[in-house]
Amino acid sequence: MRSALAAAPPSRQEENRDADRLLARYREIRRLTEQLCETLQPEDCVVQSMPDVSPTKWHLAHTSWFFETFILKSWMPEYQPQNPQYAYLFNSYYNAAGSMHRRDLRGLISRPTLAETFKFRRSIDQQIEKLLGKADEELVGQIEPVFTIGLHHEQQHQELLVTDIKHVFAQNPLHPVYRQRDAIIEPHPIMPANFVDFEETLIEIGHEGGGFSYDNEGPRHRALVPAFSLASRLVTNGEYLEFIENDGYKRPEFWLSLGWTTLNEQGWKAPLYWTKRDGAWCNFTLAGMRRVDESEPVTHVSHFEADAFAKWSGARLPTEFEWERAAREVPVEGKFVDAGRFQPAPVEARSNDTLTQMYGDVWQWTRSAYLPYPGYHAGPGALGEYNGKFMSNQMVLRGASCATSRSHARLTYRNFFQPEKRWQFTGVRLARDPA
Repeated sequence: MRSALAAAPPSRQEENRDADRLLARYREIRRLTEQLCETLQPEDCVVQSMPDVSPTKWHLAHTSWFFETFILKSWMPEYQPQNPQYAYLFNSYYNAAGSMHRRDLRGLISRPTLAETFKFRRSIDQQIEKLLGKADEELVGQIEPVFTIGLHHEQQHQELLVTDIKHVFAQNPLHPVYRQRDAIIEPHPIMPANFVDFEETLIEIGHEGGGFSYDNEGPRHRALVPAFSLASRLVTNGEYLEFIENDGYKRPEFWLSLGWTTLNEQGWKAPLYWTKRDGAWCNFTLAGMRRVDESEPVTHVSHFEADAFAKWSGARLPTEFEWERAAREVPVEGKFVDAGRFQPAPVEARSNDTLTQMYGDVWQWTRSAYLPYPGYHAGPGALGEYNGKFMSNQMVLRGASCATSRSHARLTYRNFFQPEKRWQFTGVRLARDPA
């Protein structure tokens, strides 16, 4: 006879706490993706304004394809795809996962419709709920590493969705408004940036373990970081205007050779989305066309422009190791997509004695090429293609942007783009060598 004092069998909730935690996070992230689309019309969701931009509809489908391909097809033997052709249409660059539709032709995919795309998302959500709802602890443990990559992958696409729709809207002469800004911060004078000094040191670089990171954030290794100084805040629109007015775009001595060639080929005269109206600079924002706010951080500049501005200023861009060394004592706080501003904000602190704006607002270009850390090896299979195969001809950015989720930002995050790219929220923080 069983004793009345014997422990009761664990409840369903106790047995599946890890599954419930994953499902709660999954629902939260998937919900935000769709919230970012709430003000869009179907016509907005199918446009591809340049090869780097993907239609909103494609982002919605691709993030669902990821969970279908790497979770459901791997751990749910009875799973049957809603449409097998989606595996071809919505693969991005995972060669090991099969062939894929051309990136520059994504805007020609009129079918599936937006409604059918949302139906696809719903079907994936239902199957994920079913899989994790009946998964035991061992299965959840197997799924969780890949599932967590899928969550962060969707957060990356949330940022791309925001920046891509901005580029799409910017091509429209009507200058559509994506979101009205709830509160406009009144421009105020910005104190000159102070430079915070750091002594030479040998430090550990890379992710420590514990919590999520991408494989390119490791292995953790030692690096010698010589003495340097880092600007206390980001470069502002007002400071960048001085560069423009000083013929910064006409003086080759400030530009890398490839940057000068690109400037002339593309006809750059100012950051992306800037235009002159009645003698005054305006820029297109997700809240519509506005006068350039000189107190906001400059954004939508390429690495070439950031580097040229730094040289004109008598400074340089920081290395990614200098940035990580400086930011390690700074809390991960700033203007993220969670705030719903969708535009970098002026620095709030009037003091310039400490580092501000290290996270959020704009991704900060570094002078570091995107290369593997010592001992890095890409993982096997399709997910091994996530970061490693892009380690050529790209530059590292740090710090996240106003289109990044707060929970997606961290000290060791290594973002990367080709040096001519401008459509992301990319900006400038200056560094200096010892005098």
